Amino acid sequence: MTDVRKRSKSEMHAAPDPPHPIFSERTAGVLLHPTSLPGPHGIGDLGIAAHRFINWLRRAGMTWWQMLPVGPIGAAESPYSSASSFAGEPLFISLHMLARDGLLKRSALTASASLKRAQGGLGAPSSQRPRTEYQAAREYKMPRLDDAHKVFAAREGFSSPAFRAFARAARGWLPDWLEYRQESGRGLEAFIQFAFQSQWLELRARAQSAGIRLLGDLPIFVASDSADVAAHPELFRLDRRGNPTVLTGVPPDDFSKQGQLWGHPHYRWREHQRTDFRWWIDRVRWTLTRFDAVRIDHFIGLCRAWEVPGAARTARLGKWGSAPGEQLLCALAAQLGPLPLVAEDLGAHTPAVMKLRAQFGLPGMKIVQWGFGHPKSTELPCHHPAHTVAYPGTHDNDTAIGWWAALPACARKRAQRYARSAFARPARTLTRLTLSSPARLSIIPMQDLLELPSEARMNLPGTVLGNWAFRLGAGDPSETNARIVRRLVDDSWRSIRMDR
Repeated sequence: MTDVRKRSKSEMHAAPDPPHPIFSERTAGVLLHPTSLPGPHGIGDLGIAAHRFINWLRRAGMTWWQMLPVGPIGAAESPYSSASSFAGEPLFISLHMLARDGLLKRSALTASASLKRAQGGLGAPSSQRPRTEYQAAREYKMPRLDDAHKVFAAREGFSSPAFRAFARAARGWLPDWLEYRQESGRGLEAFIQFAFQSQWLELRARAQSAGIRLLGDLPIFVASDSADVAAHPELFRLDRRGNPTVLTGVPPDDFSKQGQLWGHPHYRWREHQRTDFRWWIDRVRWTLTRFDAVRIDHFIGLCRAWEVPGAARTARLGKWGSAPGEQLLCALAAQLGPLPLVAEDLGAHTPAVMKLRAQFGLPGMKIVQWGFGHPKSTELPCHHPAHTVAYPGTHDNDTAIGWWAALPACARKRAQRYARSAFARPARTLTRLTLSSPARLSIIPMQDLLELPSEARMNLPGTVLGNWAFRLGAGDPSETNARIVRRLVDDSWRSIRMDR
């Protein structure tokens, strides 16, 4: 392993790395978390609906499918508070695929009446639209995963070449996860992770055959009650009892006057440097077994991070602390080669953040919704660099329709002049502006492609309840949607391919 601590100053400040070739084409994609896929068991999974969605993306002229983190879902059902940086969420495992493989009986797939009623549809009133039913899905799926595990074990599945290959590949993290989850049963937990990874790799192979790339999301921090902290407490700023002495968050901003207190423990960076960032390298390497590229959430934290005292109740009392982002990215590049990473550099980024991103050839992000609050905003599409990723909004923003409804009159007029449009259909107009950006990659949330109101918003930062529950109805998105989106993509000259 390359010792990044021994790099010379000339090496650490060499010419900027070129952009990863995966970002060289002018392409488009959709932001949709697997939880939002339709299906009969209360939550989207890696099965039939996911494979159908890949087919839809191809017909719609898209090249990318972006997701949120896919690890075990954490507090308040947040994908950003996972119990592991490596393990996969059990609820994403498709029961239909387990039945296909002979591990479940077909009769086990019949959904309860409450889950069937929860499916709803996008044409239904907002109160009847489908929502992700996390607890109901757990109550339904977990006993069936246990049944499938018992069949798997009885067939000597743990001795199979497929499982042994998985265990070898996951040897850096799987034992820690099984120790962390030992109360659930090591055999069951090992089977769950094997089933998740097997179904994931099948989905990724399907995506690759269709010309669809998967864009993942790597939270910069991990939860204090995670397997990562339990297995490697020396890597985090904890007291003798294992409690965080310094918490993560962001200072007060437009989202929250109190700031956001995320509550993760901060890293003990000197220990990461001492081990040549081995945990980080393992983390990114494993993530890239699932995705073609990865968004680093809160990339700003690799330069500086908001440090809040462990006993604080809000983030207002925090202060900025530094982080060795250059050393970390050098270590990743030395071990993994060119980095297919997207830097989520939103917020109050500094020249140091922009320099770090440029040094490693990483595209940043632009949010078109933010472009009309000020006449000289760099979020306007005309100011987007080619090497960036443009969004109308992300999972943390309102839908385009909700954004337009709340936009002040002066900003509305500015938007109408810029777009040369009355914004009669805000989502359609904002999507067209984003796709027409000079940015090589544009990602559109599915809610905006379906022109949905604020009720379909995925997350409201600074709040706990009611988030992460947006879900498609059966049969959505439709072929009509695919044709409409395809025209928008074709008009923006985003990787038009004659074989589609």
